[in-house]
Amino acid sequence: MNLKERMSGNEAVAIAMRQIEPDVMAAFPITPSTEIPQYFSKYVADGNVNTEFIPVESEHSAMSAAIGAQAAGARTMTATSSCGLALMWEMLYVASSMRLPITMALINRALTGPININADHSDSMGARDSGWIQIYSETNQEAYDNFIQAVKIAEDKDVQLPIMVCQDGFITSHAVENIELLPDKIVKEFVGEYTPEDYLLNSERPISHGPYDVAGYYMEHKRLQAQGMINSRDVILKVAEEFEKISGRKYGFFEEYRLDDADVALVLINSTAGTAKDAIDRMRAMGKKVGLLKIRVFRPFPMKEIAEALKNIKMVAVMDKCEGMSAAGGPLFAEIRSALYDSSPKPKMVNYIYGLGGRDVTVNHIEDIFEILLKEKDQEIQEVYRYLGVRG
Repeated sequence: MNLKERMSGNEAVAIAMRQIEPDVMAAFPITPSTEIPQYFSKYVADGNVNTEFIPVESEHSAMSAAIGAQAAGARTMTATSSCGLALMWEMLYVASSMRLPITMALINRALTGPININADHSDSMGARDSGWIQIYSETNQEAYDNFIQAVKIAEDKDVQLPIMVCQDGFITSHAVENIELLPDKIVKEFVGEYTPEDYLLNSERPISHGPYDVAGYYMEHKRLQAQGMINSRDVILKVAEEFEKISGRKYGFFEEYRLDDADVALVLINSTAGTAKDAIDRMRAMGKKVGLLKIRVFRPFPMKEIAEALKNIKMVAVMDKCEGMSAAGGPLFAEIRSALYDSSPKPKMVNYIYGLGGRDVTVNHIEDIFEILLKEKDQEIQEVYRYLGVRG
């Protein structure tokens, strides 16, 4: 029987970790992800899990320890945020190139500088091309559900890539929400035992990890790594179907909210989707055809599916909680626009940079954007690259 509870997003992820019971957890605390290793270390101390907890001296060391443990054949997890992810940078590429299915909880937070500890997506978006699968979570429930699915996705024999499950710092990581937990036994059975084909401690099949890769082989290895990301598309959907059977909750690459007959729509990631849904409901009550496409899976990028979902929309605003510093818009905008390039007809598109460093975004802000879209959908667009709520 499922258990109805109230808890923060951080605690929800920590409970998912406890239910999965990894062999190794290596972590260095950084706000706002600190609570995850804090909760989990207590589970270890109380004997609730048979996990080796490694308290390291930095996030670079945390990922290094995770790489060593996973390469040795241990199911391994970690958690971090912001500058912690940045300090892991070198090792993110090592983990993915070594095809190690490490599972990481990433609590999204702005990158310094200036110094800021609040939520935006500059950390995970900066790591979008590091070879890690990326899944995003609107709510605490989604963070819990996504983390359980993530382990099974990453460890699939056709994928074998690390995966990060993202949620917004403080907004969901520390806010308490209603949540439905699965029984421990069901989670354990769903994830299953980790049985790697190759690992360093297998004396029957000696292998090498991390050797120098000369020009004659490097490109082939990167191509195989890329194939793992391609393969993950089908695996993500397969695991989501299996998860729906044990939970009743349905997941895909993205969520369409009142999109079928919408004239204009937003595309965005994580917790702002909840704010957008409230705005949409209010505007729909006034007869205005507005909708939302909430991205759940950003890596692999579901290009064809997104193009199909948006092809009949007259105008789309892509909202980036990250400044791409490209002088042309944010990273989500660039990829959504690319996805729609071959569509015919294709919607008009604009980009809004919003919420940097935790700047509040309200239902009224979202309604204002929709009103602009409804007005501009039949006009020539003067400005594509825009900011929301920034002072002059």
